[in-house]
Amino acid sequence: MFSEFKKFLISGNVVDMAVGFIFGAAFATVVKSLVTNVIMPPIGLLMGGVDFSSLFIALDGKEYASLSALDAAGAPAIKLGLFVNDAISFTILGFVMFMIVKAYNKLKVAEPEASPAAPTTKVCPECAMGIPLAAKTCPYCQTAQ
Repeated sequence: MFSEFKKFLISGNVVDMAVGFIFGAAFATVVKSLVTNVIMPPIGLLMGGVDFSSLFIALDGKEYASLSALDAAGAPAIKLGLFVNDAISFTILGFVMFMIVKAYNKLKVAEPEASPAAPTTKVCPECAMGIPLAAKTCPYCQTAQ
């Protein structure tokens, strides 16, 4: 069992998958930064100076000056701004992954279709049995070919 597990871990597919996970995590961090630091500030500015990351609804009925004050108090809240940022990050990441898979599928070399094998038998016109192409006489009905 150990040798099978070792063979599984060393196989190329597992290594490729591990590299993909690491690359995916790093890419997700870059996309999150893009949304938080580049995309959302201009959108917030266009909407009257709103900082989306600080939008929340406190569920305990109290008013909090900022998201950090809410977190410091440990109050329950619906953090709408963080959800909007994460939803936009997810959408961008999904679109980029779609484009990568689409490009990969275009570049992937299609396996050539196997040509049909040349026939090795023929049908005897008398008894309709399959016989080798080189046969001079049908082994079933003894008809000359």
